[in-house]
Formats: sequence, structure tokens, C-alpha cells
Amino acid sequence: MHRLLLLGCLWLLTAPPVSSIFQRPTGSPAPPRLQYLLEPLHPTVHTQRGATATLPCVLRALPRNYRVKWSKVEPANYGENIIIITNGLYHKNYGPLSPRVHLRHSHRYDASLTITNVALEDEGRYRCQLVNGLDDESVSLTLHLEGIVFPYQPSNGRYKFNYHEAKRACEQQDSRLATYQQLYKAWTEGLDWCNAGWILDGTVHYPIINSREPCGGRLLLPGVRSYGARDRQKDRFDAFCFTSALKGQVYFIRGHLNFKEAGQACRNHGAAIAKVGQLYSAWKFSQLDRCDGGWLADGSVRYPITTPRERCGGLPDPGVRSFGFPSKELRAYGTYCFVEK
Repeated sequence: MHRLLLLGCLWLLTAPPVSSIFQRPTGSPAPPRLQYLLEPLHPTVHTQRGATATLPCVLRALPRNYRVKWSKVEPANYGENIIIITNGLYHKNYGPLSPRVHLRHSHRYDASLTITNVALEDEGRYRCQLVNGLDDESVSLTLHLEGIVFPYQPSNGRYKFNYHEAKRACEQQDSRLATYQQLYKAWTEGLDWCNAGWILDGTVHYPIINSREPCGGRLLLPGVRSYGARDRQKDRFDAFCFTSALKGQVYFIRGHLNFKEAGQACRNHGAAIAKVGQLYSAWKFSQLDRCDGGWLADGSVRYPITTPRERCGGLPDPGVRSFGFPSKELRAYGTYCFVEK
């Protein structure tokens, strides 16, 4: 017993102080503290297409000589595009965002970036960088658009797009190729699709909720399955497109119209035949619910269902149903039109 007490006392005499036991390991320095820029309270700004969004960047002090540079990080080409540079008194805009951006300047320490009429391609990561000689520092923010991801394939069947064709096809349907984050979020919300498709960064994926034999087998867990990066010229897949809110309205015209007559019917009302992305947007954001198949601009026939029922396809979940690409001479459907507001 006395021997145990003696050993315990010797340990207390030789043991390192408690503070040194929990010190940061050598070689892993603490992240550098921001000296001039305030860390944003909310690093993600949520918005919709057509809205005005402000990305916050506020200085806690004004260095003697400095510049603030805003840029957008572009994962598709692994670069950054400069948007605006200011020295506090003057500023200069750069690139395609130039007509739609300005500095908020609500006070002398405010270098926040305001984007008007937000577009689909504005989603992504932005960097506010203070350029001050050796004391350069930056904060990153993400602009997130509320929207909907939908799979898309052309009239001649699945797996027909190379990357560039997939990108163009989404843009023609009032959308853009989805990012991985958008596709992953869509999967968490129930997107289940067995065909692989391109996304914005040039990789190929498909989201599976219900594991099954034709989609990788029953033993694979649900998830966003990946084919990784593929050859953008040679490899061919479908596309996953992303769209957001509309500055306009989608509505249905009843009739027994062929494709050409459908387009004319919309033009007679001062509208245009709706695109696939516009129909998905109206279903998502305006709760458009019609049990009637209607022509769309790509020659497909679809209808949006927000309240599933037996006589409207019989499927248990809401969604945009498709009749595919029937003959354009077939007089069997109405048409969905889009008018801008």
C-alpha cells in the first residue's frame, strides 16, 4: 500500500501539467485569424432565379492601402473569374456578371456584393479577398438557388449526349447542367433514376433510392452512384438539368393538336410553347397540377402532378409524367404555354 502511494506521488511530481497534455500537436498550427475581414455569420445565401441577392463581406478595420477583389470559383474549369475590384473609393467590374453586380456600400466598412436578376449560372462559390501586401486574406461564400433537378434525354433515346451536347440540351430547355450538390440534394428529396447522366463538372452519376437489379443490383446501398470523370467528347450519357423559379407563367390550352398547331395556339395567346425546364419549374414553385398531356418545345408530351391520383398515371408520388416523344403529326394532346411577366 505504501509502495503504491509512493509511486503515485512520484508520478504527480514528474507528470506534465494538464495544460500541456491538451496542447495542439507540433506541426499543426491554428488556422490564421482574420485581421481585417469579418467571418460571415451565414456562409450560404439562399435565393431564386430573378431575385436580388447580397453576399456579405465586411471589414473590421481599413488598412492604409488595400483592394477588395470579388471572384467566382468555377469548378468546371478549375479557375476563378474576377467580378469586381475596389479600393474603397473606386471600383471596376469584370466579366459577364458585370452589368448585374455592384457593391452594397451601406457604410465605409461594407464591401458586400449585390447581384441583381439572379441567373441559373450564378449559383456557386464566391470569394471576397482583401489584397493588402503580405496581409492578404479572404472569406468564401456560397450562393444557393432553390430549384429542381430533372433527368433529360433526347427524342432518339438514352445515352446520346456527349458532355457538350448535354450542356447545350439543358440550356435549350431553360435550365443548366446540375452540380453534384444539386443532384445530391435532389436524391435526398426522392429523385430515383436508373440512367446515368452528365453533371456540370464533367462527371457522370445516377441517383438511386430503391436498389434493384437493373440499377447496379439489390445489394448496393441507395445513393448517388458515380462513374467518375468521363471523356467529354467521346462518352455518351443522359443529362441531369437544374432549373429554378420563373419570371412568368406556364398554363395549359386544351385541344387535339399536333405539334405545329400547339406552337401556333401558344403564339395566338401572345405566349410561346413551354420548355421542359419551365414545366418543371411551374410544377415545383407554382404547384401546377394537370392531368392532361401537353406538347412542349422539344416535341415531348408531359403533364405535371402535385396531387397523385389513380386516374392521372396511378403513380404514388408527385412528379412530371411523360408520354415520351410521339409523332409530331398526332392530334391527341393540348399544349403547355409560357408567358413572361
